[in-house]
Amino acid sequence: MNMPLRNSTLFNAAVIRKILVRSPPSGFATIHAPAAPFSDSNDSEVEDGDAASFCVFQDKDLLRKSQSDGGTGLYALDLIQRGSLVPDYNLYSKLLKECTRLGKVEQGRIVHAHLVDSHFLDNHLVLQNIIVNMYAKCGCLDDARRMFDEMPTKDMVTWTALIAGFSQNNRPRDALLLFPQMLRLGFQPNHFTLSSLLKASGSEHGLDPGTQLHAFCLKYGYQSSVYVGSALVDMYARCGHMDAAQLAFDGMPTKSEVSWNALISGHARKGEGEHVLHLLWKMQRKNFQPTHFTYSSVFSACASIGALEQGKWVHAHMIKSGLKLIAFIGNTLLDMYAKAGSIDDAKRVFDRLVKPDVVSWNTMLTGCAQHGLGKETLDRFEQMLRIGIEPNEISFLCVLTACSHSGLLDEGLYYFELMKNYKVEPDVPHYVTFVDLLGRVGLLDRAERFIREMPIEPTAAVWGALLGACRMHKNMELGVYAAERAFELDPHDSGPRMLLSNIYASAGRWRDVAKVRKMMKESGVKKQPACSWVEIENAVHLFVANDETHPQMKEIRGKWEEISGKIKEIGYVPDTSHVLLFVDQQEREEKLQYHSEKLALAFALLNTPTGSPIRIKKNIRVCGDCHAAIKFVSKVVDREIIVRDTNRFHHFRDGSCSCGDYW
Repeated sequence: MNMPLRNSTLFNAAVIRKILVRSPPSGFATIHAPAAPFSDSNDSEVEDGDAASFCVFQDKDLLRKSQSDGGTGLYALDLIQRGSLVPDYNLYSKLLKECTRLGKVEQGRIVHAHLVDSHFLDNHLVLQNIIVNMYAKCGCLDDARRMFDEMPTKDMVTWTALIAGFSQNNRPRDALLLFPQMLRLGFQPNHFTLSSLLKASGSEHGLDPGTQLHAFCLKYGYQSSVYVGSALVDMYARCGHMDAAQLAFDGMPTKSEVSWNALISGHARKGEGEHVLHLLWKMQRKNFQPTHFTYSSVFSACASIGALEQGKWVHAHMIKSGLKLIAFIGNTLLDMYAKAGSIDDAKRVFDRLVKPDVVSWNTMLTGCAQHGLGKETLDRFEQMLRIGIEPNEISFLCVLTACSHSGLLDEGLYYFELMKNYKVEPDVPHYVTFVDLLGRVGLLDRAERFIREMPIEPTAAVWGALLGACRMHKNMELGVYAAERAFELDPHDSGPRMLLSNIYASAGRWRDVAKVRKMMKESGVKKQPACSWVEIENAVHLFVANDETHPQMKEIRGKWEEISGKIKEIGYVPDTSHVLLFVDQQEREEKLQYHSEKLALAFALLNTPTGSPIRIKKNIRVCGDCHAAIKFVSKVVDREIIVRDTNRFHHFRDGSCSCGDYW
């Protein structure tokens, strides 16, 4: 029977008794209380004999605070202590589950303490399990373990609650160590237990725990469970074994959005953008609806390969599906636009975020820094500080990167010192970026001194930053020294050896070039082959230097020769110092003409509408001569040309580049 309550929490005892003859409805607890404090003076039906009748306590008041300073902390427990509320299992269960649902662990501690004092908890296994689960779900794992150890009797719910807590709170080793203990005591895990254990094994390095658990699943017939199957796919995917993940996925008799998401996110982590997009299409064909987690993985995959058009299509599809731009997916969408080359779209997404967190701000700072917007990066960082967002180590790395990419020496010095005010300890990436900043502006001796005075041991990356600066400023002596230090610390990295080879080649020391190349060959170190690619109408076209394989290569070479002639007329002079071969001047110029980024640019000019932006990606840093040439091309063709290399974005417009030649 539905009747309005005159008081949202407590109602006149006589009226309640007439309405609730047998028991209170769901969502209410029975209170035995004196009628006077809760009576309604306007209700004429109150009788003198109702002094000890019951009233109603609603679920929404379960975690209501004590009304007096001397209370327990929770109003419901105060009523119990006064004898006004009858304690029972259902009430305590509701209190603890509400604490778990809302993450109110302090209130949960109060309930736990009350139960211990009242001895209501003694030998009550179900309530004890609820307490273990509450502490585990709220991340208080030491409290959960303490409660677990104190329990004289345990069941599978107890073991599963603790294992799941460790697994979900980044303590996978503790979760896995519980498994053999549980088996020795004769407990057989259910599919929830195994799912948590597989999640834990996917967080550990190596496949051994996961494969052993997989064998256990097969032995006891749990592989048909959608929970276990999804966890197996996720475990193999997190370990990087995508073939095994696919086999586990294909072997599932029943699939869910979770299993699809596990497979998609695994390929996304490996940067396999095209495969991720294919899986998204296949998932929809199988009538599974993408979730926020699906879209987040797809946006990450699009970011890794710079697939702007596909990313826009997926974004539009997400909007059409009605999913909201919640925090974590907003951050991945923002990251996708920034990494795919559209910083303006990234800014629009950032401006629409309801409550940007530090991850949102860091993503925006990174995007601005990589796109050469040094001043804007610093302005946004200052805005972040003004509104009270606490910067972390990533925030400062973004700012230092912006200063390095834009040659902002004084600002870089200031922000490096500012880290101390926020108790952020510089780590290796901060030192690498600071050395890069000093080196780019030509302060090589100061950069070397800074490395020697670092409070931590310099890594190969730190010396590599100095080596790169020596290559830029043609300081061969210091470059050789930095290269030797980098070799000692990381003998398998080809980067320092190639930089040293380039330094020798620029100085015409061809014998030394040959020695470095011979050393690389003997040690098995191989140079990464350079390639560039463009995406047109959902097809990726890849080019290498002097490419002959593309079906349009004749037209591409003809187009570049035409463009090359035009840019020479307005001042372009081939920089043959970037040809690191012992050949004559004419052959040097010919070698420069068909670098991969130039071929990609010529192809894009042939196959994209006049006036539209051209987007090129390269797997290593853009060549210095190509950088100069593309600046002139942007002026001749009157188009924006965006080149993404491993270091940053270059926006070429009207004969200049966003990097300010700090490329």
